[in-house]
Amino acid sequence: MSDPRVPRTRRWIAVAAGALALYAVVRATGTPQDDTAPSAGSSPSASPSGPSPSASPTPSPSFSYDPADQAAEVRDRARETGVSARLLMAILYNEAYKPHDPALEKAWQKYKKDAAFGIANMHRATYDEVRKGRDFASRPWEDLPDDRGLAIEAAAWYLHDLARQLPATWSAPYTEEELLALGYNTGAGNMLAFARGATPGDQARSYLEKHRANWEKAGEVVGTD
Repeated sequence: MSDPRVPRTRRWIAVAAGALALYAVVRATGTPQDDTAPSAGSSPSASPSGPSPSASPTPSPSFSYDPADQAAEVRDRARETGVSARLLMAILYNEAYKPHDPALEKAWQKYKKDAAFGIANMHRATYDEVRKGRDFASRPWEDLPDDRGLAIEAAAWYLHDLARQLPATWSAPYTEEELLALGYNTGAGNMLAFARGATPGDQARSYLEKHRANWEKAGEVVGTD
């Protein structure tokens, strides 16, 4: 993943500045700026010669996003998957460090192929594993930026799958929710290592601290389970 020495918010200020330029090019032309085929979910330009003179101006990306707006969806998916709604909401707060404008995410992914998608910042490999056998199995990873409900559903099932891998007891001084947050950020293998007492690295420790800071706010939004 990204360099843990650089705060995520600061990294995304630089990322957004570069991606905005790419975003403007992609939105203006309606086509990818490389020789590869368009990713799933992208659409060809309306005309080979570009938009007509009467076309509406390209809208600016919207960076306004509050995880609390997704409270009803979070509660529903938490009940469906048997995970804590408060944990799921805390994860969304943790992952709200970058802009979640769909067009900007897609533009940035053309530059950084391994970028995460959606408001829960899920990578392709994780999503493809989580969706197996689920109601959304036919939905591609590329749908995540445009469908916040899908992003929440996938995140809830991922937490469900992580929870099933936790041992009955562990020696580390973490709650179940803290271990699951660490697992969401670093993967199941690292989560189990932390449960056995391994020391989290800088990035995982920063994620855990942010999770603890968001825990009270998440409870205020969806309840304390």
